[in-house]
Amino acid sequence: MQIIKTDIPEILVVEPRIYTDDRGYFLETYRHEWLSEVGINHDFVQDNLSRSVQGVLRGLHYQIQNAQAKLVMVTQGSVLDVAVDIRRGSPTFGRHVTMLLSSENRRVMYIPEGFAHGFHVISPSADFLYKCSRYYDPSGERGISWADKQLEIDWGTTEPILSPKDQILPELSNVNSEDLPVYHG
Repeated sequence: MQIIKTDIPEILVVEPRIYTDDRGYFLETYRHEWLSEVGINHDFVQDNLSRSVQGVLRGLHYQIQNAQAKLVMVTQGSVLDVAVDIRRGSPTFGRHVTMLLSSENRRVMYIPEGFAHGFHVISPSADFLYKCSRYYDPSGERGISWADKQLEIDWGTTEPILSPKDQILPELSNVNSEDLPVYHG
């Protein structure tokens, strides 16, 4: 297993060891001690799996109450995964990390609490698996527009397939400060 650091120190990418032979392959997708060794200690309590067709863009989502840290990976297909720092007072506020996650590279991305998250499906379809550190709380769900020009995210598309909810998300500059997490250094 190899840990890859990103431009935002709190976001990490895990490249697991993959054991292949003529029967196929085997890999560990999660091991608590991997993250514990780099100071991340969550009890992940919920796994989610979504399937999306090519062109779907989900996000950018976060929870203000019961904020979730996530471990995300693709089990089939490819996505461009994006995490945006939305923590008030953070030195990286408004910056983002993008990563290609696919069933071929089998990378796992760690996204801590305080980040908005989304992904764009670039293969014919994609199965997206994510572990969450807290249970989903619909009353705390918030989001930011995928098309926020100030964020300068290159999604690889200008006309994604969006849910009705994602079509009306505000830009980060229009989000009330009480609806943003606070950076605690």
